[in-house]
Amino acid sequence: MARPGRRLADRSRLSAADMSRVAVFAGLIAVLGVPGSFALFGNAVPVTLQSMGILLCGAILGARRGALAVLVLLALVATGLPLLAGGRGGLGVFAGPSVGYLAGWVAAAAVVGWLVERAGRRPALPWVLGACLTGSAVVLVIGVPVQSFVTGVPLGETMLISAAFLPGDAAKAVFAAVVTTGTQRAYPAAAPGARRVAAADGPPAPGEG
Repeated sequence: MARPGRRLADRSRLSAADMSRVAVFAGLIAVLGVPGSFALFGNAVPVTLQSMGILLCGAILGARRGALAVLVLLALVATGLPLLAGGRGGLGVFAGPSVGYLAGWVAAAAVVGWLVERAGRRPALPWVLGACLTGSAVVLVIGVPVQSFVTGVPLGETMLISAAFLPGDAAKAVFAAVVTTGTQRAYPAAAPGARRVAAADGPPAPGEG
């Protein structure tokens, strides 16, 4: 029988397939920035499709791998690669009004993934949608106060301006939920809940049947 410590180490280690998925989804977030961005009502933080990629990362990869994919993207951005919508990149991005939203991306991917993992091998669309909407809310909860602090605009005014994000965030959550459930129905073993169960079981130890 495999020792608990060994199984814990196995579960914490990323396989080559996992690392490939992380890289692919980091690339997906970058690609979703290609259409560009636009500002609503003079908001210092633009609207982009990349936040939808964050939801997909968490819902399809799970909490740990989804958050890691976002961290990989942000690390590349920090090196100067223009991977954010509008061709933004470099350390200056992390001193601007969007920094709270970028931090919120990591938290949102983790929260969405954690919720979807708890839904089992075949998460239902309403559950995944609820997880994606929760993830969108996490981004705003972190991003709006930080934006207010960085820009010096009162929090109430920043919240009012940022309310313009809500319709688009809801639409992106619906799209991400539909894509996620379709993917997981086609490939049940790819669901975060299925991978979580498989990781918990662990590979059989030598001598186990």
